[in-house]
Amino acid sequence: MPLSFPLIDPIAFSIGPLAIRWYALAYVAGLLGGWFYAKRLAARADLWGNLRQPKPIDVDDLIVWVALGVVLGGRVGYVLFYNLGSYLSQPLEIFAVWRGGMSFHGGFLGAVLAIVLFARSRGLNPLAILDMAAVVTPIGLFFGRIANFINGELWGRPAPDFPYAVVFPHAGPVPRHPSQLYEAFGEGLILFIVMAFAARRFGFRRPGLLGGIFVLGYALARIAAEFFREPDAQLGFLFGSSVEALGGGITMGMLLSIPMALVGVGAIVMAARGLTRPRRAVEAA
Repeated sequence: MPLSFPLIDPIAFSIGPLAIRWYALAYVAGLLGGWFYAKRLAARADLWGNLRQPKPIDVDDLIVWVALGVVLGGRVGYVLFYNLGSYLSQPLEIFAVWRGGMSFHGGFLGAVLAIVLFARSRGLNPLAILDMAAVVTPIGLFFGRIANFINGELWGRPAPDFPYAVVFPHAGPVPRHPSQLYEAFGEGLILFIVMAFAARRFGFRRPGLLGGIFVLGYALARIAAEFFREPDAQLGFLFGSSVEALGGGITMGMLLSIPMALVGVGAIVMAARGLTRPRRAVEAA
């Protein structure tokens, strides 16, 4: 017996003509949670070794840079990777962000660029600041995927025999995997625990190590989730749709996650060998 989709209004509350959506609140919760955790990490001298610690004001300003990078990168990534043909025919729709359409991979690249530029402007080690961001990012991923579920979007593949399948209101009468919750668990909760443990174990003394662990962990979690997630309607399966062992074929989410996994492995190897550490820090060690 499939589960009924909980009828949750996408609008959390309204103030006059202003409607506050759960999706917006998820972004706010992710940013505030990340900001609070990042300030605690930045204040611990034992995690930074010989690297320069960010000041509290640096963390405050960094959140603004990251928010802009995520929003701009996420939108540009969605336009380029997922629906370019449609937006080329209606270019003004690119700016209609209230209608949805954000790419994690695009938002990730936008955030990375914003962090690197910010770190250089403040004289901080860019890789170490990326590491700090990597530790707190699963908080935003968790809330974002919960918001996807509340919105009844990015649903899973048909699963008529799965006892916890959900009939989503905009996906027809077929019971489907609640893949948004799978992603909240894997990309959010599990990755948060892994990153918290890695931060306590290694700190930021090997710049790039924690960032590599995060990138690899996210890529693996996303690829696993893609086996349960319905591919975007305008793209479908890119190839291998007839190969039963692939669970339906290769999706854009899988394809974009493969280079992420390779970058993550490369960053871990380089950091473990000390190739990313500043020369003065290496000599001091």
